Amino acid sequence: MSNRPDRNIGLELVRVTESAALAAAPWMGRNRKNEADKAAVDAMRLMLNTIEMDGVIVIGEGEKDKAPMLFNGERIGNYDSGREVPKCDLAVDPIDGTRPLALGLPNALAVVGLAERGSMFFPGPIVYMDKLAVGSDAAGVIDLNAPVADNLHAIARAKGKSVTELVVVVLDRPRHEQLIAEIRATGSRLKLISDGDVAPSIAACLPDTGVDVVMGAGGAPEAVVTAAALKCLHGEIQARLYPRDEKEKQLAESLGYDTNHVFNCAELVKSNNVYFAATGITGGELLRGVQYFSGGATTESLAMRSQSGTMRRIQAVHRSEKLAQILHDQRERMAERDKQS
Repeated sequence: MSNRPDRNIGLELVRVTESAALAAAPWMGRNRKNEADKAAVDAMRLMLNTIEMDGVIVIGEGEKDKAPMLFNGERIGNYDSGREVPKCDLAVDPIDGTRPLALGLPNALAVVGLAERGSMFFPGPIVYMDKLAVGSDAAGVIDLNAPVADNLHAIARAKGKSVTELVVVVLDRPRHEQLIAEIRATGSRLKLISDGDVAPSIAACLPDTGVDVVMGAGGAPEAVVTAAALKCLHGEIQARLYPRDEKEKQLAESLGYDTNHVFNCAELVKSNNVYFAATGITGGELLRGVQYFSGGATTESLAMRSQSGTMRRIQAVHRSEKLAQILHDQRERMAERDKQS
């Protein structure tokens, strides 16, 4: 991608995540996951196809549970503009936290990460990865192969805290029973979450969020999405493929994956020119969710770029009538483009 500073694709990606969030928000608390996913996916695809780029979806969330999705390998973007456009990899999650959205719980986000073509890791058949994520103040001191207590004491020292002051976020799953016991044995404070480990991983990089570290096995696609965000925030994630059973492990190894290898940010996303955008769907520690008023809605988003180190927090007001007209016009343009192709 061009190094020229006059175009920040990250700002264009905010329009993508805003659209997905606005499409998903009406489904909050209605316990209809697939309908919410489809609404967010359709809106995200529509907006991605307006961006002048030749993009390929490397991480398309939804495949593991057969939900509607932007599929792996899908080519996306306005690459027929007649102008030279950047070739990109994309990691997308139209709803990170589908279950929280369905139940009206916090921390559902719409997220997109973008980097140079060929730079994003594809986890293949492995659905989960074991992860350890921290902010910039603890980057360089973690080791996924080390005991839990060693990592927590190292993180506490790096942050200038007592280990009992740390807040550790873990997905509330039976597979984490031993991990939870080891965290509690150190005296660290524990925050169990139902779904969605992208938001707390970003929160660990920001001040005043009440999150210091994220631990445990979660979605493999989310590990790549998180790595894109943390490269922009100078945080660190380490991740290792987490086969669910021996059959999945053998399949991965037959395809050339090393299930013992610990990946760092630079391996999950190799590019040093990474863009990331996120918009809150339901409110949480990281972002406010979509809020309605008479005639429209407000959103809160993050836009980040690794090369410049810039992070923008964007609050937007969307007028329902104008937004509907814009989406209608864009759908017509996309339909005409598809007809011509």
